[in-house]
Amino acid sequence: MAAEEEVALDLEELRHIQSIAKRPRILNLISSEIRSLEKLSKEAAPKPTLTTPTPISTGVKVPSTPALNYVTVGSFSWEQDTEQVKIYIFLEGVDQEKMEIEIKPTSIDIKLHDVQGKNYRCAIPKLHNKIVPEKCKVLVKPTRVVITLIKASKENWLDLHFKEDKLKPNLDKGKDPMAGIMDLMKNMYNEGDEEMKRTIAKAWTDARSGKTADPLKGFK
Repeated sequence: MAAEEEVALDLEELRHIQSIAKRPRILNLISSEIRSLEKLSKEAAPKPTLTTPTPISTGVKVPSTPALNYVTVGSFSWEQDTEQVKIYIFLEGVDQEKMEIEIKPTSIDIKLHDVQGKNYRCAIPKLHNKIVPEKCKVLVKPTRVVITLIKASKENWLDLHFKEDKLKPNLDKGKDPMAGIMDLMKNMYNEGDEEMKRTIAKAWTDARSGKTADPLKGFK
């Protein structure tokens, strides 16, 4: 059976499970897996070749010199609302013309040159989620630098840095979609009520014993 058909069948069964699940945690896990499979299904479909846009750099760029040494900005504060994040770097004597600013959809790299005889750098290689580079800005004030990042989607971030969600089933292009279903079932078992646990345990036992090749058959 073609991979696209396998994904379509998995989606159908997951939607069935979603219709009978009651606990919010379980519903969230199922919805996440459905979104992942829908994304996988779209990626598997033929697409026209698109030109990837070059990430936009914001602000004035100063050519980097390999020999320069940078002091990592060890501490800063930040705040957010659902639309933006503001990062505050507390340094005096920063010159806007001597800053090198690189803002990409998932990362930032801010270099501050010749600040009281030192070069500083604030870099986040992978942000919690995507931002809109062309709408972001950096403002220099007498005692601090304010970096405003505009979120690509309205939400609250748990952290500035990306952190892998261990409860989210892992589904990538090189992995069998059924393996992701197994991960989801394990999470559902751990988070479900007694009835859900008995149903999953029976489906899993039947699949292991050869009574059924479909571990989700018990949910139909």
